[in-house]
Parts: sequence; C-alpha cells; structure tokens
Amino acid sequence: MPRWKQVKNLTSIEKLRDYVEGLGAEIPVDDEVDPSGVLAQPMVITDGSAGTKTAPNRWAVLPMEGWDGKADGRPSDLVRRRWDRFAASGAGLVWGEATAVRPDGRANPNQLVLDQTTVDDIAALRRRLDPSQVTVLQLTHSGRYSRPAAGPAPMTVYEHPLLDVRVGSRAADVLTDDELDELVEQFVDRAVLARQAGFDFVDIKACHGYLGHEFLSAVDRTGPYGGDLEGRTRFLRSIIERIRQRAPDLGVAVRLSLFDFVPHTAGEGGVGVPETPVPYRLAFGGDGTGVGIDLTETHRVLEMLRGLGVGLVCASAGSPYYVPHIQRPAYFPPSDGYQPPEDPLVGVARLIAAIGEISQRHQDLRVVGAGLSYLQEWLPNVGQALVARGTADAVGLGRMILSYPRMPADVLAGRELDRRLICRTFSDCTTAPRNSLISGCYPLDDFYNQREERIQLAAFKREAKALLR
Repeated sequence: MPRWKQVKNLTSIEKLRDYVEGLGAEIPVDDEVDPSGVLAQPMVITDGSAGTKTAPNRWAVLPMEGWDGKADGRPSDLVRRRWDRFAASGAGLVWGEATAVRPDGRANPNQLVLDQTTVDDIAALRRRLDPSQVTVLQLTHSGRYSRPAAGPAPMTVYEHPLLDVRVGSRAADVLTDDELDELVEQFVDRAVLARQAGFDFVDIKACHGYLGHEFLSAVDRTGPYGGDLEGRTRFLRSIIERIRQRAPDLGVAVRLSLFDFVPHTAGEGGVGVPETPVPYRLAFGGDGTGVGIDLTETHRVLEMLRGLGVGLVCASAGSPYYVPHIQRPAYFPPSDGYQPPEDPLVGVARLIAAIGEISQRHQDLRVVGAGLSYLQEWLPNVGQALVARGTADAVGLGRMILSYPRMPADVLAGRELDRRLICRTFSDCTTAPRNSLISGCYPLDDFYNQREERIQLAAFKREAKALLR
C-alpha cells in the first residue's frame, strides 16, 4: 500500500498546505491561532422550544461510547474520571457520551443506561461538569450493533444484504412497527429523565450505523417507518415531536451521519475496498455509486429538523463498523479494521467539505464539526479557520479529548500545545473495547498505560498482526 506521510512529520503550516494540495484536497488552515479570536467567542444556540443557550466558546467535547460503566448501566469510577476530564477541558459544549435508552440496546455490556434506576447517578455525572458548560446527553439504541451481554444481539430496521452477514442478524431481528412505536416512547421517557438530571439538551442519535441512522437508508422497508424520506425520518421526527410535548424546556440536538459509503472490507495488503460492486443504493447521503456524496436528502432532513425547532447538530459520516476511514480518519486502523484506502487527510477534507455545505445552507443551525483529530498539532489552526469562514460553528474533539483533554484550555490560554499528549490516531481506543477491554487512551494516558489491560491489549494486537501475515 502507499505509505502516506504522517501528519506529525508535516512540521510547518507550509508543509501541511503543500502536502494537502498535492493530494488534490482542500483543508483551510490559519498561520497563527489567536487565543482571544473566534474560538474564544460564545456560541448562541437557539432551540425552537427551549429558547437559547450560550456556550462560552467554540470548543466541544464529542459524544463517545464508553465501555467502562457498571453492568447495571450506572457510571463507574472510570466513567467519573473521564467526565472530570471533560470538565477540565475548557470546552464550552460537552456532548455527553452515548447512553442507551434500555439495557438491550447497549453496544456493549458496560455502556451507560438511562432509566428510573440510574437517573440519579447520571445526574451526578452532570454535576461534575463546570456550570458554564452547555451539556448534551446522547440517547441511543445500538440496533444491529446491540451487544448487551457476551455476544451480538442485533435489532435491525430492515434486512441488509451485506451487514446482516457481519453481525449474524436474521429476518426475525427486524423490529416491527409496534416495537418501534414503543421505542419512540422509551426515547421520550428517557429525554424527560435527562432533563430531570440537569442536561440542557438531549441528542437523538442518528449516526454511525446505529438504529437511528439505519432508518435513513430503509428504502425497502414497508409501512410507516420506511420507504420515502417522510417514512424514513418518522422515527426521528416522532421522538422530537413527543419530547416537545412532554419536555418543552429541554433542547433537542441530533448527531447525524451526513453521508455514507458502501461497506468496506480488507482487500489485497489489508487495504480497504468496497465489499460489493457499485451501484449501491443503501447509503444515505450517497450518490448511488457507493463511494460518492449527494447531500440532497441530507439537506431535506436538516430542513425537517429545523422545522421541529432543532438548533444544534453534530456532523459526522458513515460508521466505525464498516467505513471507518470516512468517519474517523486514522493512519493506524484498529486491529479488526483495514488499512486506509486513501491518505487520511483526504477523509478529513471530505468531511470538512460536507460540514461546510450544510453550514452554509442552514445558517440558523449551530453545526459542530467532527473527524478532526487526525489533524493533530494543526487541529487548532484548522479549527480556527473553519469557524472564521463559517464552515462550522464549533470544533469537536473526540479521540483527542481522551489523550489531551486540556487542549481547548491550553489554546484559549495561549499556551503551547503539549505534543506528548496529541492523539496520533493509534486506534487503541477502539481496538481495546473491540476486545472487551475498558475505554481509554492506552499509549498517551499514563493512567491506562500502567493498567494490566495494557498487556492484554498488546497481546491482542500481536495476534491480529500475525493473522495478516
């Protein structure tokens, strides 16, 4: 495979610009970062029902899926440590981690669950954050990627010709209309609990191949929850409409995969290739080829959301399960993944272009950008350029917040970045949970590096590497 140049070796802005230009990509980047500039400015979010909330700056902690809660869905000390780091990050917006609306919708046996038995514990997490931080709790059901116990327990929206085989799902796993009606009410009930717990917003998750995202490609599902775009958005719209009725003072946000590609698999040399020949019609936001973008329906969904009063959207793409290179570009893939079929900076540029398109078209939405951690030490320079140009309203940090939670605080204070903590996208934060180990940055956070799970992780990686030989 081609050996892409690692970002850490692009040691100046000029080298970064020249390299990106040589890739035929476009990534805006500012020469200098102004600590009191656009990233330090407040962001006003207008929700159609709950009014306005103001984040004190343009940095955001992105929602991630934890693998280190308790079996009953409550937070553990490890979860509390992570939220304490969110509090110390300096980010004005904290988009709290993925929290299942019921136990069998968890993506792993240690994911947080919000219900009557855990709401006080989730409220205690909220209180660990800084009072000035605007807070969002992401509500999710993992759908075909549900794994609440030792093995997969998929629940799907429709029969998929490629993905069903991967997770072992069957026609019997497709949720009925009645089951979906019930699930809508469960999301609404949990949103009411999130308000009780003190959160400013709930996020109705519609990204990354989980249940809310799968609806958007359910073109072959019959009945009220599939078919045309009105049917495919019914689940999402119904939840938001019911939240407006039961908790009108609670803001509603959505994390949305703007576009998707055909599932990829490891081909020659372990490099990712499309699993099926084009055309491919099951990629929401795709152009039908399986590897291209058409945001026509994405814009229509955003118009629907704004019509329901949604004022905050976190923009992502694809799924970490079947197209990670378009969702979280990385030089080093997780052990069960594939080598990137393109320079990861191309993936970053693709996401930036899509985020910019929706930001320009829907200027009354506040759009949080994602997929930027691969920019590494140049992330603040690019983030400032994106906000200054109106490409995004806030800069989201996912993997980077695990290794370097104080990056926003350091930038806002004008301090030099601590290069020892900058995420290099080693993907251990994915490889570990995929092998049932706890969440965390094992290479750069000494807390995890010194745990015994580090030894287990190294063994898993050696085994995976040996299988590729």
